[in-house]
Amino acid sequence: MRSCPVFRSDAHLGHRELREFHRGRDIASWESPDRAVAIERALRATGRFVLREAEAFGSEPILAVHDGELVEVVTRAWPDAVEAGEVDGSRPLLPDTFRLPGIGPEPPELPDGAHRRLGAFCFDTATPIVAGTAAAARAAVDVALSAARSVVEGEPLAYGLCRPPGHHAGRTVIGGYCYFNNAAIVAEWLRSEAGFRKVALLDVDYHHGNGTQQIFWERDDVLVVSIHGDPDRAYPYWSGRSSERGAGAGEGTTRNFPLPANAGLEAYAAALEAALETIAAFAPNAPLVVSAGFDTFEGDPIADFTLRTDDYRLIGTMIAEACSPVIVLQEGGYAVEALGENVVTFLDGLRDGVGRG
Repeated sequence: MRSCPVFRSDAHLGHRELREFHRGRDIASWESPDRAVAIERALRATGRFVLREAEAFGSEPILAVHDGELVEVVTRAWPDAVEAGEVDGSRPLLPDTFRLPGIGPEPPELPDGAHRRLGAFCFDTATPIVAGTAAAARAAVDVALSAARSVVEGEPLAYGLCRPPGHHAGRTVIGGYCYFNNAAIVAEWLRSEAGFRKVALLDVDYHHGNGTQQIFWERDDVLVVSIHGDPDRAYPYWSGRSSERGAGAGEGTTRNFPLPANAGLEAYAAALEAALETIAAFAPNAPLVVSAGFDTFEGDPIADFTLRTDDYRLIGTMIAEACSPVIVLQEGGYAVEALGENVVTFLDGLRDGVGRG
């Protein structure tokens, strides 16, 4: 098998003891440090993966994708709340109001404290901020960019163990457990820093990557292709229909493949084949960026597809045979007991495909 370096960071461990409101209930967040810990444990246990620490890339790649005010809110919300005496460390910050059309003047004059501006930049009640959130989000970007750099420098495949995930974060919003859009930042870095002309991004998370779609909606140099649960029933509900295809210069460079409940390997492989044909027609000259979520697994607690662990090998092989080289970035997946094995199986399939592609 070909090599597959794995990039990681311990900074995600500070993003912990998280809470969210789910269907009206205050629950422990499904997105927890246990996810990345389980993945790393499974990777190490195989003896087949080389784990490397992420390099620091600074703020510039983040600001190339996200509005500076958003970055400031993610960075300052917790310390500003502490300074104001409004948190004691026992509970995370979640917005209690949201900036919506009709609530006040446009554009609104926002409060000084970043913690009081949180609802102007967050679209749900599932994206808490704690003392370690900003550092974890920045480290996830460094993990993603380190994986990208290794592929640009010659690796056929690399995996970024990003936590928190990123694909729901848009230019000016956080949400869906996501703060900075790791995959979008990598795609932009490949264009602006690594010098590639056309980049394709494939999102195989169960949930539609609304943030990635929004960021590149009017761009013709980045193709965004997503396979996900139909938004008639699946979070984030407001995006991901097959009719959404981009706008302006980006008309046709967004492609969505929503699937019905209980979709298994047959339906998924057919959608993936169509997605890969779309990518081939776009003819990117950059490594493929994959937003890899494993909430497509049959046992995932917040999704309804029925993929099994062995299926991820075929999915990985299909992708790599069509699109090598590949940068894989971790997104969702909440069946923690199976998550590590699912990731290993997917990466093994990718390595098989890279070897034959």
